[in-house]
Amino acid sequence: MVAVPSSEKSLIRHIRELAKAKAVRPLRAGRQSTVALGIGDDTAILQVPVGHEVLITTDFSLEGVHFRRDWHPADSVGHRCLARGLSDIAAMGGTPVAAFLSLALPAKLPRAWVEGFLHGLLALAGEHGVTLAGGDTAQAPGGAEGKILADIVVVGSAPRGEAVRRSGARAGDAIYVTGRLGASAVVLDRLYRKENKSLNTKQHAEHFYPSPRVAVGRYLREKGISRAMIDLSDGLSTDLHHLCEESRLGAMVYEDRIPVARGATLKQALHGGEDYELLFTASPKRAVPAMIEGAPVTRIGEMQRSSAGVMIASGTGKSSRLQPLGWEHFTSRKR
Repeated sequence: MVAVPSSEKSLIRHIRELAKAKAVRPLRAGRQSTVALGIGDDTAILQVPVGHEVLITTDFSLEGVHFRRDWHPADSVGHRCLARGLSDIAAMGGTPVAAFLSLALPAKLPRAWVEGFLHGLLALAGEHGVTLAGGDTAQAPGGAEGKILADIVVVGSAPRGEAVRRSGARAGDAIYVTGRLGASAVVLDRLYRKENKSLNTKQHAEHFYPSPRVAVGRYLREKGISRAMIDLSDGLSTDLHHLCEESRLGAMVYEDRIPVARGATLKQALHGGEDYELLFTASPKRAVPAMIEGAPVTRIGEMQRSSAGVMIASGTGKSSRLQPLGWEHFTSRKR
């Protein structure tokens, strides 16, 4: 077994070489590169397009919390690590431009695992025109028995004053979601039942290789459709609560309108999380396409000026409070 490169310098050099080999060109016509200086100096240098604001997000990927090595291939872990940040940029209607990766690795982690992780991350970066522009490396605490810790910072941009926030919803707005929900939760349930050896990762890409809705988020912003938006990384029930809190409104959703993924239950669609779809609100008078950038769009409810919070109506018309039972750190609810 070949372990990670023998020194921090050699590991950084290797990451730099991989990043250079996978260097991306701007995906959109007329878009100027914003990374003036990447890996190799004390800091990166980014150039913000004229008239734009910088969007910055950061996310941990922790072994034993967000992934397990016996469940997730290394390239899936790298892909999912970056997907978390890209999905946040998508939820603001932004364009991602650069990523910064900090890795803490056990001393005897196989080099092949590190290669797979980087290839998964850089492949997704290439799909979205994102440059790996820097980061940090360290040995994880715990020696050979330590856990992998990865932190991704993604930098994007949006025209000044146009980034879509969670706080822009208005009473009466229609609530929409992209895609179908619960597919990732189905896979997690099977993994917890120790069915990982029977899972084909490519056939369950919604969990292992999710596709952040960057193009959808940008379309919604550019067309002025979305008033408020959030990504569904923590589950519909939890993320809708977040949006309602920021907009200081309530909401009513209808369970028979929730787009449940094939093989999933309504419970998994409501609370499962890691769908990386978008939830957004729009004026009820605004025509919203049923398909945007290849993603189906479904109207599931409306925002309300109500102190009742988030409610869900059954097919019989009875309504009850929709509890936020998705992912939340520091609670007993785990993925």
